[in-house]
Amino acid sequence: MSVLVTGANGFVGAAVVRALLADGEAVRAFVRASSDRRNLEGLDVDVAEGDITVPDTLRQAVRGCRAVLHVAADYRLWVPDADRMLATNVQGSLNVLEAAAAAAVERLVYTSSVATLGLRADRGPADEETPVGLDDMIGPYKRSKYLAEQAVARRAAELGLHVVTVNPSTPVGPGDVKPTPTGRIIVDAAAGRIPAFVDTGLNLVHVDDVARGHLLALERGVPGQRYILGGEDMSLEQILELVARHYGRRPPRIRLPHWLVYPVAAGSEAVSKLTKREPRVSMDSVRMSSKHMYFSSRKAETELGYRWRDPAEAVTDAIDWFERHGYLK
Repeated sequence: MSVLVTGANGFVGAAVVRALLADGEAVRAFVRASSDRRNLEGLDVDVAEGDITVPDTLRQAVRGCRAVLHVAADYRLWVPDADRMLATNVQGSLNVLEAAAAAAVERLVYTSSVATLGLRADRGPADEETPVGLDDMIGPYKRSKYLAEQAVARRAAELGLHVVTVNPSTPVGPGDVKPTPTGRIIVDAAAGRIPAFVDTGLNLVHVDDVARGHLLALERGVPGQRYILGGEDMSLEQILELVARHYGRRPPRIRLPHWLVYPVAAGSEAVSKLTKREPRVSMDSVRMSSKHMYFSSRKAETELGYRWRDPAEAVTDAIDWFERHGYLK
């Protein structure tokens, strides 16, 4: 029997597909009809077209599958229509649960995000139990994922469906087609377009380690529990140093105060409201950058056997992939 992967053509979704295939699993890739499928080229998958906001397409796709990995999500730090993102990330996830329950699948792994978790005031690594509430969520993406995680937990209990939640931190690596916000930082830094930085921090992890964590959650995760799939806590300055080291050049040394970046973000968003194109810098991204988003994967390491590699390898793999695919021209 197959394993259904929603969002299979995306950055994390495609990495999950590759991991499943490497383990000898039959994979059904659920993608939208208009989706960019470069990440699935050459992979032996059964493609099912549909949309997580259209329940009928999900019911057809999940038929005959033993498990579901729900990776699909609308991941943007700025959107012209927050309600649409909410519908995709919250109601779309509930639609996936309903279809999985109707098909009597053995288990579902739901891909959430560390965006839904609390942060520590002392900048220490947070975990799955760090206190947090909806008021702590900055921007429509974080709010939608927080509400989705809460809704998934409630509905899974009502349906009696075995659901394990994973919370990836900041994946980096090959296949970042869009690219993601972090991928754009890597591209811009590699192209020498980041002369300065702000004081912020991320938990960096190779996308293939996140993918392996999904499979471990499918095999060993406890239903009703959530697991952070992260790597190493790093400041933005350290990340830029990794990129500079790759090219043998000096990293940027100018640290900007956050207040100086707000006017740039405001102007960028004003232009985006006219063009309907995502701004290079958004107000929410600047607000988020005032936090150090550091996390511990100890629970996943202890209970799932999860492991992560040196993030320098993730950065190198990302740069190499971006270079091969023309992003750095």
